[in-house]
Amino acid sequence: MKKFIKLTLYVLGVIIIAIIAGCSLTKFAPQFGDEATGQRLETILQSPNFRNREFQNPVETNMDLGFKEGIKAITSRLFGVEDDLTPAYTIAALKLDSSKLAAAQDTATVITWLGHSAFLVEIDGKRLLLDPMLGERASPFGFMGPKRFSELPITLEALPKIDAVLISHDHYDHLDHTSIKQLEEKTTHFFVPLGVGAHLERWGVPASKITELDWWQEATFNGLTFASTPSRHFSGRSLSDRMQTLWTSWVIRGSRDRIFFSGDSGYFDGFKEIGEKYGPFDITLMENGQYNELWSNIHMMPEQAVQAHIDLKGKLLMPIHWGTFALALHSWNEPIERITAKAKELQVPITTPRIGEPVILHRKAPQQEWWLEYVEK
Repeated sequence: MKKFIKLTLYVLGVIIIAIIAGCSLTKFAPQFGDEATGQRLETILQSPNFRNREFQNPVETNMDLGFKEGIKAITSRLFGVEDDLTPAYTIAALKLDSSKLAAAQDTATVITWLGHSAFLVEIDGKRLLLDPMLGERASPFGFMGPKRFSELPITLEALPKIDAVLISHDHYDHLDHTSIKQLEEKTTHFFVPLGVGAHLERWGVPASKITELDWWQEATFNGLTFASTPSRHFSGRSLSDRMQTLWTSWVIRGSRDRIFFSGDSGYFDGFKEIGEKYGPFDITLMENGQYNELWSNIHMMPEQAVQAHIDLKGKLLMPIHWGTFALALHSWNEPIERITAKAKELQVPITTPRIGEPVILHRKAPQQEWWLEYVEK
């Protein structure tokens, strides 16, 4: 009996030490970010979207898998998962010429996919980055976590001056500590959802270079308008900060063109509301990947992404959030196969550029099925 008690106490001690170590790590390791304090916290507390001590989704959203669903997710991951979560070999990217980017003053709107949900957008002579996660792993650690399986079209060092960076939310596949630190000196301003500014400040971005927005708030920047619009998702970089920062989609409005950037979202009627207020959009950059029926509330299925594009009154649809990291149980190329099939069925114009291939609005959009080169026969 004494041995049992000693063993129990030993196990409890190990668990307590592990919890303390984990809490200490998230508190002192910079990649986890920081929590809102002072005026930033006061702004959050006054938000109509912050209730019961956390941000809420625009519609009721069950965030808990439950025991049976959790077991199903684990067993699917271990035994029922596709054997092609990643391609047979690294996906090549079309390389961007930094000198040409730096000199570009074209009045055309150019959108270049950098992989996953990262974009370089050139509009009205301004250069924007969207969710510039340009690190090797979607993880707080460089030695573990989902690894990039596609090339980058340009390095962080080679990027020219950036006028503004827009962040949709603080998950690791969208907000990368190392990327932000390297971008700070060459970026004029950062636009983020409520609370995310605390992470950026901890990483060395001055508060004067950060604008935080709640849903339906707008900011003007050098002739452009950025509107933070609702999405159906969640946030958090550790076990203790879930739903403590806001998540958002973005509307980018220039002198001629309008762009919608979904960030991450489950399908909901809010897309129609956004379309009514800000549409029609010349292009929608729509989440398409890392989905599962178990968490369809917070990540759209490919067919839903096409419907959301229609709700938004979009003209040209571009699938994003695929082709770079394996964060779900589906095969790596399933998202693009499903969304292109649905777009064809509904006669929705869709563009499928390679990573690094520019999409120039109002010109013929890339539509090749390049991913077939990476599918094992």
